[in-house]
Amino acid sequence: MLNFLNLVQLVLYIALLALAGQAVLFVLAGPKREQNIFYQLLQIVSKPFTLLVRKITPRQVADRHVPVATFFLLLIVYAVVTFEKIALCVESGMEGCK
Repeated sequence: MLNFLNLVQLVLYIALLALAGQAVLFVLAGPKREQNIFYQLLQIVSKPFTLLVRKITPRQVADRHVPVATFFLLLIVYAVVTFEKIALCVESGMEGCK
C-alpha cells in the first residue's frame, strides 16, 4: 500500500510541477507562449488531468480557468495522499517509511 501511495504522490507531484511551470511561462512568455516548446511540453504532461477536470466541472467554468482549477484540485488530492501516507506509516510503526 505504501508503494501505491508513493506512486500516486509522484504522479500528482509531476502534474503539479507541470501546471506550475505553465503558470510561470504564462507570465514570462506572454502572448507568444503557445509557440514556446517548453510550454507545449508542459501542456502535454498536464493534459490528462486538465481534461478530467474539464469533464467534471460545469460548462459555466471558462476554459482558461480549468488549469487553475486542476492545480488546486490536484493540490488537495496530493495533501490527502500525503496524510494517508503519514497515517499508514504511523500505524505500521514506521516500517518501510524511512
